[in-house]
Amino acid sequence: LPNAVQLHPLVISGGLPEGDSAFAELNSLGVRTIISVDGAKPDVDAAKRHGLRYVHMPHGYDGISDVRAKELAKALVTLEGPFYIHCHHGKHRSPAAASVACVGAGLLQPQMALTVLKVAGTNPNYRGLYRATSTARKFERSLLDELAAPFPEVAQLPPMAEAMVAIEQTFDHLEKLSAHEWQRLPTHPDLDASHEALLLREHYTELLRTPETKSQQNAFVKLLQASESLAQKLEDQLRSLPATDDGNREQHQRTIDSTLSAIHQQCKTCHQTYRDVPLNEQ
Repeated sequence: LPNAVQLHPLVISGGLPEGDSAFAELNSLGVRTIISVDGAKPDVDAAKRHGLRYVHMPHGYDGISDVRAKELAKALVTLEGPFYIHCHHGKHRSPAAASVACVGAGLLQPQMALTVLKVAGTNPNYRGLYRATSTARKFERSLLDELAAPFPEVAQLPPMAEAMVAIEQTFDHLEKLSAHEWQRLPTHPDLDASHEALLLREHYTELLRTPETKSQQNAFVKLLQASESLAQKLEDQLRSLPATDDGNREQHQRTIDSTLSAIHQQCKTCHQTYRDVPLNEQ
C-alpha cells in the first residue's frame, strides 16, 4: 500500500492497491470499503475476492467540487468502514480527498487538514487540491442524508479523462521498462517495450481524432501532436535497440531514456497549463 497515511482510526489514504496481496493486506487491516478517486477503473473483482466493497468517486488535480466533497463525506458516515481512500500514487489526490472527506464527516478538525497533505508529500503546485483542503468544512448530517449519492463501483468518465488514464498507465509501463534497461520485466514478462511505445502513440492518435480534442485550443492540440511524434520516435528507437550488447547498447538506452523524458516533460507542460488549474480559476 504505497504512501499510506492514517488520518483517523477509520480512514487511511494511499496509493493504488495492486494485486491480491494488497487487497489481502487491506482486509487484514480491517478495511471494509475502498474509495478510489483515481480515473482508472477499479479492480472490483479482486476487492470482492477479499470481501471488500469498491466505490469509484474520481476527481481531478484541479480540486474537489463542493458536490464531490459532500459525496465523499456522506460515504464516510453511511457506508461500512474502515475506509481506504486511494488515487494512483497516493501522494496528491487521495490525501486531499481523504482530508476533505474526514473534515466533512466531522472526523478531522479543519485546521489539521493541510497537515495531511504535507505528511503525504502533496505537491504544492496542485493549488486546487490545497485550496479544496484548506477550505474544507464539516457538513450537517441532515444535509448529507438528503444528498443523492449512488456510490458506483465503476464511474462513467468523459472520453478525455479515459484517454488520459490509458496514457498514464502505458507511460508507467515504459518507466518501469526504462528502469530495467529496456529488458522484459521478470514481474511483468508480457510487457514488450516497443509495443508499449506503439500503444502510447496510438493513445495520442486516437485522442487527437476525438471531437472533444478538436474543440480545444490550438495550443492544446499542438502539445498532443508533439507528444504523438515523440511517442513514434520512441517506438522507432526501441525497435532499433540491439537485442544484445554490441558495444553501443548503453548509448542507445540513454538516447531512448532522453526521448521518454521529453514525453514526460510534454505531459508536465500540458498538465500545468490545462489540467491543474484550480477549479475556481477556470
